Amino acid sequence: MKLFGMLLLFLFVIPSVHAQDGNWKKLAEKSVAFKSETDKVSLTGKERTANWIRIKCIQGTVQIKELTIKMEGGESKTFNPATGLLTKGMATVPFAVPGKKDEKVKSIEMKYDSKGSIVTNKRAKVEVQGKLDKD
Repeated sequence: MKLFGMLLLFLFVIPSVHAQDGNWKKLAEKSVAFKSETDKVSLTGKERTANWIRIKCIQGTVQIKELTIKMEGGESKTFNPATGLLTKGMATVPFAVPGKKDEKVKSIEMKYDSKGSIVTNKRAKVEVQGKLDKD
């Protein structure tokens, strides 16, 4: 049973490690409210083709509870980040984008909880970043 668990761990960790290296491109930026909320970030422009998506905190502290990636073709996939609490400079693990290889990301829905208060902290800001694997 331990061997099976280790094998599953390697199957999930190896793609994540591969996706963390390289150049990430900013696809969108979002300021988050000081409360639990669900926000939809629609991506526009040509920078919407990606194999991997991650969320990076660029200001404040935010806890990402759930992330849903929606594709133009209608397919979507929901993720529950293991490292949900992010402070400035931290990013979630990369999430594999569903759909066909060259299909564009339509939108991303995030369920989050911004930590802090309006009196003592600045609003948290996050970037949606994407990366395209090279063949």
